[in-house]
Amino acid sequence: MIAIFESGSADKNAIFARAGTKASPEIENTVAAILADVRERGDEAVLSYCQKFDGVKLTSLRVEEAEIDAAYDDADGEFVKTLEMAAENIRVFHGRQAQEGFSFEPRGGITLGQKVTPLETAGIYVPGGTANYPSTVLMNVIPAKIAGVPRIVMATPPGKDGNISMDVLAAAKVAGVTDIFKIGGAQAIAALAYGTESVPAVDKIVGPGNIYVATAKRMVFGTVDIDMIAGPSEILVIADDMANPAYVAADLLSQAEHDKMASASLVCTSIAFAGAVSEELERQIPALARADIARAAIDSNSRIIVAKGLPEAVEIANKIAPEHLELCVDDPFKYLSAVKNAGSIFLGKYAPEALGDYWAGPNHTLPTMGTARFSSPLSVYDFVKRSSYIFYSKDALSDAKDRIADFAKREGLQAHAKSVEIRFEEPPQ
Repeated sequence: MIAIFESGSADKNAIFARAGTKASPEIENTVAAILADVRERGDEAVLSYCQKFDGVKLTSLRVEEAEIDAAYDDADGEFVKTLEMAAENIRVFHGRQAQEGFSFEPRGGITLGQKVTPLETAGIYVPGGTANYPSTVLMNVIPAKIAGVPRIVMATPPGKDGNISMDVLAAAKVAGVTDIFKIGGAQAIAALAYGTESVPAVDKIVGPGNIYVATAKRMVFGTVDIDMIAGPSEILVIADDMANPAYVAADLLSQAEHDKMASASLVCTSIAFAGAVSEELERQIPALARADIARAAIDSNSRIIVAKGLPEAVEIANKIAPEHLELCVDDPFKYLSAVKNAGSIFLGKYAPEALGDYWAGPNHTLPTMGTARFSSPLSVYDFVKRSSYIFYSKDALSDAKDRIADFAKREGLQAHAKSVEIRFEEPPQ
């Protein structure tokens, strides 16, 4: 049963506790060995790990274009329509994030500016095998396409039959993936980071995965960029007493069913409402297909906090900095400006978290484990680089040369100063 605390008397450690995500030394060592092996042996190593971990012997890692087209043609027509509608919603939202450079002349002879350049290659990791996440494909690929990334390489583990889910391949075609490979786990991250005979090395790797994938992403950061190190799924619901306890319980369970380490929290303003939601959880959990997972998450990592009022509820949410925050209250916009730390914010009583996972348009790849204090959802911005540029005429540099040289000398950097001064010295006779 979910734990219930009153904000004024509860142990703060209990209210703000998080499930740990640090990999064990055994996992760290295993991942490091896989990365080194793939870097050295390329496809040969990847194929051996595919047989070892996925239980399938492959002769080729690449998914051919004909296989992708066939999956799209054979997929359920109504679901393909759903994919295309969801993709359009995602494009419309992320299209507003597209950036252009700028240029200006602060004074005569000076031009300053910034140019925006898309990454050359992006790697998308999509969990697979027994799982099926076409939504991950749309959310990770479409921002890269809008950014102008010319090559988008997707890695996803095959099922026991050696094939990729038809729905995932259909989503890849809708989103515009350019290359797809049947690789999962840490070996997929290694292949994307270092490149193999078949898999091109990429500039950035994005997408969720298990602890082995997350550890591998952390280890290859620096060789490539990554989006984030994602922890277990999180939701925090702020509800007033007029909210429907059944809706709130269902929303909490929408994240609890992800993972036994998931966190589902409610901050409300009365013990009576907390009890009603707790009862609803007990009623709804047994009906879930993933009841065992949801039960573990609710009992071990979830909580109900009874605050003194909605302003305090928002303060608590800001301290927790959840991945998903629902303002399940009558006037959600009243409290929106007070929310400082959240990955994605769902406003009102008809904006369940699943709306963001699949349909509305904002990205569902979000910061977890309190990192919403300083980081943001995946976006178009993640797939571009910004370079500044500077032009000074001789006269403009002459006006500034003495101050630049003095600045450099005060830092003990004589060559910096000389690089400016030399341009105004008389040539030797």
